[in-house]
Amino acid sequence: MTVTAQDHDDLAYNVFAKACPSRATLEHVTGRWGGLTLGALYEGSLRFNELRRRVDGVSEKMLSQTLHALERDGLVHREAQPTNPPRVDYELTPLGRQVAERLLALIHCVEGAMDDVLAARARYDETRGAL
Repeated sequence: MTVTAQDHDDLAYNVFAKACPSRATLEHVTGRWGGLTLGALYEGSLRFNELRRRVDGVSEKMLSQTLHALERDGLVHREAQPTNPPRVDYELTPLGRQVAERLLALIHCVEGAMDDVLAARARYDETRGAL
């Protein structure tokens, strides 16, 4: 399916418009930690520390901020269990699953193309100098 500019103009929201609220949600989804968090939660419900281990390299503070943003956007559900010690689980909402499916397709596309990407980087570095 090809999306044209005309199709985009017919939508109620326009991510290309500076004031559109969809832009912030797109940033939450495609940001460094948002995409990885959604991808990890696609596998199933996880506790905070399980999620932190799955998303290698994310700090506790950044994961917490990411989860709050995704929860506010309606993509992640936080379930606090009244146990001692407290137990909090995170899982995708139905909307979060829809977004994560599309995001995982992009992730798999990038992973599958990494040989080509690495070769392109090497060619670029040879001609322009390594960064």
